[in-house]
Amino acid sequence: MASPPRETRLHGSLLAAAEKRLLIRMASAMPASINSDHLTVLGAAAMAGAGVCYAVGASWAPALAFAVVCLALNWFGDSLDGTLARVRRHERPRYGFYVDHVLDAIGILFVVGGLFAGGFASTLPAAGFLAAYYLLNIEIALATHALGTFRISYWKFGPTELRLLLAAGTLQLLNSPWSTIAGHHFLLFDLGLTIGAVGILITFVVAAVQNARKLYALEPLPNLPANQPPLKLRRSAEALAKAEAGSHNSSVWLPASAGRE
Repeated sequence: MASPPRETRLHGSLLAAAEKRLLIRMASAMPASINSDHLTVLGAAAMAGAGVCYAVGASWAPALAFAVVCLALNWFGDSLDGTLARVRRHERPRYGFYVDHVLDAIGILFVVGGLFAGGFASTLPAAGFLAAYYLLNIEIALATHALGTFRISYWKFGPTELRLLLAAGTLQLLNSPWSTIAGHHFLLFDLGLTIGAVGILITFVVAAVQNARKLYALEPLPNLPANQPPLKLRRSAEALAKAEAGSHNSSVWLPASAGRE
């Protein structure tokens, strides 16, 4: 019997509704020989492949086109694995949640690391984006545990929209890796990663404040009477009283053999 989901999924991105309908149709048509684990492996391998393509893209431009193909394969595997499990009633919510997040963390490292290795991004924008991305993912995992809500998208923007932006930027690299603003030249992905990092950090702060307020409302501080000590102090006082009583009794207690010679 399949385990019920442990959390409520919140997914309200621009493409979420249309994407869900498409994924359900694709899952229903998937051959029985293909299971969700196969799709998970495909998505992870595609993300690693995209990173490799970025790393060699500066010296071999066709690799950038292959990177876009890898992003499409990543969407196919990463988005369809959970849908296939739900359509077939083979859900493994804890396993799926854990493995997906681990692979996502590794996958984004491959992509951003590949952009850096290929010379398409500088150190600070790449590191800043990774730090912001991991911060938000930590907040999402904590909110899922503490509130039982798993948020997949923010501001109508989710993983699929991120892939589309990344694919569009990758195609632009085929023309030029540079962008000009007010007469100054910047690497295209330096701008993209910097804007992305700022947006993710703002999202992290807003989500953290909102979730902290929700949890505070659910677990407010108790209103204790002015003359009543906190529970911990009361327990300490009770333990001390018991210890003193035991010490007093031991001073007059004699073993059963006392007085016998």
